[in-house]
Amino acid sequence: MIVVTQDLSIEERDITIKAQRSSGPGGQHVNTSDTAILLQFNLYRAHLPEPVRQRLLQRSDQRIQQGMVRILCDSHRSQRRNREEAIQRLVALIKSAARPPRARKKTKPTYGSIQDRLKAKTRRSQTKRLRGKVSKETE
Repeated sequence: MIVVTQDLSIEERDITIKAQRSSGPGGQHVNTSDTAILLQFNLYRAHLPEPVRQRLLQRSDQRIQQGMVRILCDSHRSQRRNREEAIQRLVALIKSAARPPRARKKTKPTYGSIQDRLKAKTRRSQTKRLRGKVSKETE
């Protein structure tokens, strides 16, 4: 079990971890060793509370596509450290979704902002009124 919060944890069997080749420059052995980690986490099959699952699915995060969380980590030279960091990134993502969003407090517009809006409307209506046709009597 991987602990996310004191009330929430995810099972390791819900996570799929694959090693793959890292991108970028390197010496002879570096290009052939599989040090990058691709972590996959299926949101539909995972044992998560429904509100947390819905908040994760509604996010506009490029790591979440079609109910699958994909995290690629190749920042370290060690496969073990990349695996640990990928799991930490997943935990951070789920932890941020576990926190319910704050309720929005309704506020009234200030007196000054109301006056500014009305002045802008008056200016705009005068501009449009001046664009009207010119009568022949004034020529």
